[in-house]
Amino acid sequence: MKSTATVNVVEAQARTEESRGKNVARRLRRAGSIPGVVYGAKKPAMAVSLNPKHITQILHSPAGHNTIFELKVGGESAQAMIVDWQYEPVYGALLHVDLKRIAMDQRLRVKIPVLLQGEAAGVKQQSGILEQLQREVEIECLPGDIPSHIDVDVSDLVFGKVLRVSDLPHDPKWRFLTDANQPVAHIVSVKEEVVPTPEAAAEAATAAPAEPEVIKKGKQEAPEEGAEAEAAPAKPEKAEKKEKK
Repeated sequence: MKSTATVNVVEAQARTEESRGKNVARRLRRAGSIPGVVYGAKKPAMAVSLNPKHITQILHSPAGHNTIFELKVGGESAQAMIVDWQYEPVYGALLHVDLKRIAMDQRLRVKIPVLLQGEAAGVKQQSGILEQLQREVEIECLPGDIPSHIDVDVSDLVFGKVLRVSDLPHDPKWRFLTDANQPVAHIVSVKEEVVPTPEAAAEAATAAPAEPEVIKKGKQEAPEEGAEAEAAPAKPEKAEKKEKK
């Protein structure tokens, strides 16, 4: 577990009310900047423009969006973090970023990635598959104590054993907010998929039930010339009436 010791410096320019809106944002991006918002520390929110290369560098750093950096806007500076960002879906370019001012003496909540280390015994000896159910956990700590990730050894993980949040290593400087009973990883069996052979597929196709014969309703065709039509039998009730008369 490593702390986010590196502090970057990001410079931003404040935007006025007239420099907001979709059209202005497009012009900013064409000029090589991106729009953003800064808030927190009991100060009013501020619209800014930033260099997307600096934000990308922070997001791709070991600590990622949990990196704390110095944000300079005009003549003021404050410690800040990235709390939200938006990418363009096709080309992957940054479109917008939200920044939060950080008070270094106040605890905050952050989500930390969980990295599994080692080869599980259930994979090596029991031919199972290691499945990670929880890839990050939420903790509470001071900004200077935020770890970049949490490493956990899974060498002893076998069938029937579940690695939970309570089993993760932790530092006394921070505490877990994620439920301690939440499963993080376990071993599952390999499910073999039976692929039918061409011969079996052909037999299944020939064995398919034939479509039932459909009896059409409607006017029947007249019998061909020369054919004798069968006379319909008289109803018993009508025959009795004729005899009485």
